[in-house]
Formats: sequence, structure tokens, C-alpha cells
Amino acid sequence: MAYYERDKDDLLQRLRKIEGQVRGVQRMIEEDRYCVDVLTQLAAIRAALNRVSLALFESHTRGCVASAIRSNGGEEAIEELMDVLMKYVK
Repeated sequence: MAYYERDKDDLLQRLRKIEGQVRGVQRMIEEDRYCVDVLTQLAAIRAALNRVSLALFESHTRGCVASAIRSNGGEEAIEELMDVLMKYVK
């Protein structure tokens, strides 16, 4: 079971909202809307994705990483967490 299971409905709802926002941006581009308006919507999408990512990072850290530390697999779990975190900050 994934540690984010208790937040699954919330995460899916957020992702559906983001999906709708992306479709909205597609329409904006099709309609030749003002660049700044499109960029503003893209910034909102990025912020929403960051919130989903942070929720998953927290769940993974408090669940998977904590569990690995308790069972002496902490070093590997921390290394994996740091690798994925580096992908986010690049």
C-alpha cells in the first residue's frame, strides 16, 4: 500500500483540477490570448503541481523513508529521496 493512500482522493482531485487548467491554457493559445494571461495561468499550474509534489514528498518521507530507517534500510531510502529531490530543484 502506498503511504499516500489516505490522501489519494485529495491528490486525484488536485490533479483533475490541474488537468482542467492545462486544457484552459490550450484554449487560450488556440484563441490567441494575451501572452501575459497565458503565462499567469502556467504559473498557477506550476504552483499547483508543486503542491501535489510536496504532498507526495511528505507522504514518502513520513511513510516509506521512516519505515526504511526503522528497518535499517534508511541510507538507501535517503539516497533515493535525495536523487528525486535533485530532479525537482534542477
